[in-house]
Amino acid sequence: MTDRRPLLRAIFDAAVAAAHPDVVLSAHLRPVPSGRVICLAAGKGAAAMAAAAERHYLDQLGLDPARLSGLATTRHGHGVPTRRIGVVEAGHPVPDEAGLTAAEETLRLAQQAGPEDLLLVLLSGGGSANWIAPADGVSFTQKQQVTRALLRSGAPIGEINTVRKHLSRIKGGRLARAGRRAEIVTLAISDVPHDDASAIASGPTVPDPTTLSDARAIFANYGLKVADAVTRALDDPKNESCKPGDAAFARATFELIARPRVSLDAAIKVAADAGYAIIDLGADLEGEAREVAADHARLALKARGEGRRVAIVSGGELTVTVRGDGRGGPNQEYALALADLLKQIPHISALAADTDGADGGGGSASDPAGAMIDHSTFAKMKSLDLDPKAYLDNNDATAFFAATGDLLNTGPTLTNVNDVRVILVD
Repeated sequence: MTDRRPLLRAIFDAAVAAAHPDVVLSAHLRPVPSGRVICLAAGKGAAAMAAAAERHYLDQLGLDPARLSGLATTRHGHGVPTRRIGVVEAGHPVPDEAGLTAAEETLRLAQQAGPEDLLLVLLSGGGSANWIAPADGVSFTQKQQVTRALLRSGAPIGEINTVRKHLSRIKGGRLARAGRRAEIVTLAISDVPHDDASAIASGPTVPDPTTLSDARAIFANYGLKVADAVTRALDDPKNESCKPGDAAFARATFELIARPRVSLDAAIKVAADAGYAIIDLGADLEGEAREVAADHARLALKARGEGRRVAIVSGGELTVTVRGDGRGGPNQEYALALADLLKQIPHISALAADTDGADGGGGSASDPAGAMIDHSTFAKMKSLDLDPKAYLDNNDATAFFAATGDLLNTGPTLTNVNDVRVILVD
């Protein structure tokens, strides 16, 4: 039986490469201003984006190093060497003290920017957790508790970020308000469905269409219990996010430099070049991981029954409603559900992974990116007497795939354009 794992990995790698800061950033950088370039970056690609900006301004444009400064806040393990722009590694998905300190410094640097300066804001997925500046009256511990509760609830990222924007002094356009004297240019790598600018890193430099009322409704919808201080903050009109027409955006522009659709197209090209007919399910899928897996398994079985050679490809960001105490992220849970549904079927293989190199996990740079399954997975399940349903019930996909040897470990990729999922039917 042909080993499709090298092809699956090539498909994934093509999606990642299409969104790497070294590839996508420089063409969008602005000319040297009359004042300084102050770079403020956040997210899993923040340090790599800052390093690329340094190369552009210092090496290509010959900017005096004294006129370039800033701070990049990235996830632990995602730092890269820089010359003028400082790098802080901070917590993700649950924020930590390093992110708290870095957000305060970021706000200070923005406030210092003058009319002749360029405030260059570089955003990528993970920025919401990296920049943590709780609203007045909300403690750092309470903000962490809110984050943990939302992550366990199964709420999609858009709803999570709606809450974050109304409990923050940096999100929801407030960074632009802090730096409003300068020209503000935001360049972003999209990690959200439909490329909503206000959702990427919780929109620190763009108007926010969501409201305090929306944030309160999310807590009510998921039945989440929060501290009284959080409830008071969401009832306080001064915590409303910045809306269109705010003076903060008078000199602010926003541009996407990489998006999930482009990366998915790069993945599709590899599969098509390998001779597969493509079933393109889109770059913006959302939903419960195991339910989406069931839909995709039905498509695979239908193609198999019809004798078709297809690649079923999708992007987006799935969620997991946590009921057990195991480890794993939505891609591993999706793959585990597939393994259960397809375990008797030959000639089907699949990969599901996060393009940032970490799928769920405990916030470590060594967390798996996702998992692969094929006939060898099914054989190992049988020989080890592994029951995928039991692992699903405990949300323990990492342990399951550690046992079968199917975890995909890439390390930090230094970008993030959501998930890539591909099922190959031969």
